Amino acid sequence: MVPTDKAPFALRRETGDLAEGAAKLAGEIGSAGVEAVLAQANRLAVRKGASSALGAMSPRPAEWYAFDDKDQDTVDWYPQGLTCSDESGSIGVPAFLATWYFKPEVGERGIRLSFLSPKTLKYQHALLVTAKPDGSYGPINIHAGGVACDGDLVYVADTKRGLRVFDLKRVLDLRTAQNDLGDPKQIGRHGGKFHAFGYRYVMPQTDFWKIAKPGPLFSFVSIDRSGGTPRLVTGEYRENDPGGWVGRWSLGLSGGEPEDAFVMGQPKIQGAISWGGKWYLSQASGANANGKLLVHADGKLQTRQLPVGPEDLTVQGGKLWSVTEFRNRRIIFGVPL
Repeated sequence: MVPTDKAPFALRRETGDLAEGAAKLAGEIGSAGVEAVLAQANRLAVRKGASSALGAMSPRPAEWYAFDDKDQDTVDWYPQGLTCSDESGSIGVPAFLATWYFKPEVGERGIRLSFLSPKTLKYQHALLVTAKPDGSYGPINIHAGGVACDGDLVYVADTKRGLRVFDLKRVLDLRTAQNDLGDPKQIGRHGGKFHAFGYRYVMPQTDFWKIAKPGPLFSFVSIDRSGGTPRLVTGEYRENDPGGWVGRWSLGLSGGEPEDAFVMGQPKIQGAISWGGKWYLSQASGANANGKLLVHADGKLQTRQLPVGPEDLTVQGGKLWSVTEFRNRRIIFGVPL
């Protein structure tokens, strides 16, 4: 972890008409709180299911939750980002929030956010969309490699552009506006009805923090709440290059450069968080090998084993959590800090 120049990673705010479009859509559809979404969630996770995700990991995670059979088996959707109610500080019940991206190049459906209760194991998907002031809306075609939550604000990594922002007060329930969920093959407003590829909930983007100058990649995002001043952590995945960066920003982004930035010195980093004076990095090893947790502290590097395909990182209940991406190996898991 070597300090580096902060200037290349500067962000600027470009809200445009995003907030206006989101407000228009919310005014017509109506919002639901996270607690209400989880109370009626239509999918059920399996505690300590999909154990093949663990590979040769020893010891096993302290706890893990597997997505249901349909979400395990799909080749269309892949989990990437993970945040939680502890990170948010405003969600009234224990919860994990995970981003997925749609992989097929044909029939783009964008990205979605899953709300999962570790108490009931129920979870629900919501489609993330962009809305216009005229009431139209559509999917967002990005990788969504990381997600973080501060209060009601949800930050989603947009690899080549920066950070897209969503609002937990803008989880919109189509059933409050109409009797059905519309055409599962359509998105937007058609024939006087709302459509979201069959999803009950949509979340319109409300803000955008864009990279000031092209070059750096925003692959993942998390929040460090271990000290007196919480910080937003962002970073860059590089496949076979140890030159990927991480940076820390003061919450309540005001633009400009991060507070600090570092070169990680490791390739294939899928997620990062600083916590208690240490840096935690999740490192991928492909679809058939265990990932690694790299812990930097006092100039030393420790390596631990993780499940296959670890992604973004977050902290909940004093544990470090991540989500895995590969088919039939999709879990949310927690390990000691």
